[in-house]
Amino acid sequence: MTRAWAHPFRSLAVRNFRLFAAGQVVSVAGTWMMVTAQDWLVLELTGDSGTALGVVTAAQFTPLLLLTLYGGRLADRYDKRVLLVLANLASGVLALGLAVLVLCDAVRLWHIGLFALGLGVVNAVEVPTRMSFVSELVGADLLPNASALSAAYFNVARIAGPALAGLLITGLGGTGPVMAANAASYLATVVGLRAMRPGELHRPPRPAARPRVVDGLRHVRARPDLLLPVCLVAVVGLFGLNFQLTLPLLAKTVFHADAAAFGLLTSCFAAGSLLAAFATTARRGRPSGRQVVYSALVFGALEAATGWAPGYAAAAALLFLTGFAALYFAQAANHRIQLGSAPEFRGRVLALYTLILQGSTPLGALLVGALSARLGARSGFWAGGLVSLAAGLAAWAAERRVRDGPDPDGPPPRPPDHSGTDRRAIRP
Repeated sequence: MTRAWAHPFRSLAVRNFRLFAAGQVVSVAGTWMMVTAQDWLVLELTGDSGTALGVVTAAQFTPLLLLTLYGGRLADRYDKRVLLVLANLASGVLALGLAVLVLCDAVRLWHIGLFALGLGVVNAVEVPTRMSFVSELVGADLLPNASALSAAYFNVARIAGPALAGLLITGLGGTGPVMAANAASYLATVVGLRAMRPGELHRPPRPAARPRVVDGLRHVRARPDLLLPVCLVAVVGLFGLNFQLTLPLLAKTVFHADAAAFGLLTSCFAAGSLLAAFATTARRGRPSGRQVVYSALVFGALEAATGWAPGYAAAAALLFLTGFAALYFAQAANHRIQLGSAPEFRGRVLALYTLILQGSTPLGALLVGALSARLGARSGFWAGGLVSLAAGLAAWAAERRVRDGPDPDGPPPRPPDHSGTDRRAIRP
């Protein structure tokens, strides 16, 4: 094995991936600045209402629940690079519109909800397209490393974004400049995508027939080794991964933190996630089902413990560990699902993964928001952690039954062809 191949940053040797990663670091940093500013603005407009924050969060993620499977179908049918350019331009326009309203002191709560809804529609296409595009950038051999590095730069941006947003909100006295910076950040991804060499992408042949959503669902249903992590992600995502809601409530209502201190708590969580991302760059193949289950159990225990944190410093430390466990679990599930699915179904399978992981957020945000409003911000962490623990235990029992069956890591079977034509590899 060559030294370059063993290097944890080996995927960056691919020019197209370097361009993609560079643009994403800037864009995702802007996005996390925007998340921090948007949450803070909602709390300011509503007198620290957890219910209002839950409604805005639900508005942003509802389109993922309704449209992501169709976004995956688009990713399997059309040029992913073109789709990503259009999605980032649309997101930039939406962010700019909200920034103007804030800077003109004309923003209302319904404006924020409308922007969140529009961004959710764009993300329903962008997220599964972006996730499945990584395999086209680097090929199958480098996919685990590139996926881990993608999580790493995402969390670098997640650390820098909220901390910078908190400082800007405090220093400039408002959220408008932060939102304007986010609007400009989308151009970095667009520039990187346009500068790529299309001939170096790893693209399958053109599809013989239009991809159908139902065939992707049948592919997952026929594979217990895919279905089990999908179901576990569904429960953990619904109850445990609501930090966009629970973190600001914990910071503002329990520890009475200002914007800068809130940004620091978010950055602690992201720092743990970043460490987990770098830890998974060493992965060279498909993780086992046990890795997915055990990581879910550890995450559930740490999230519940965060709810009992006695002070700000203890919460920051526990959020660091929770962030590590959350990202490690999400990456293990992602790699198990992505590396086990047939390439021609990858866009639709990852759309289902995105739907389960993020599309469950609207219901989860409403449930956890209502629980936090009634029992306090800590209850959101308690409920999320304990439910995730219970789901991990159930998955552990189910995973043992899967291991006793046919080899789950063997060649993936193909579902029956319902298109009336021979099934062939599908070009994005």
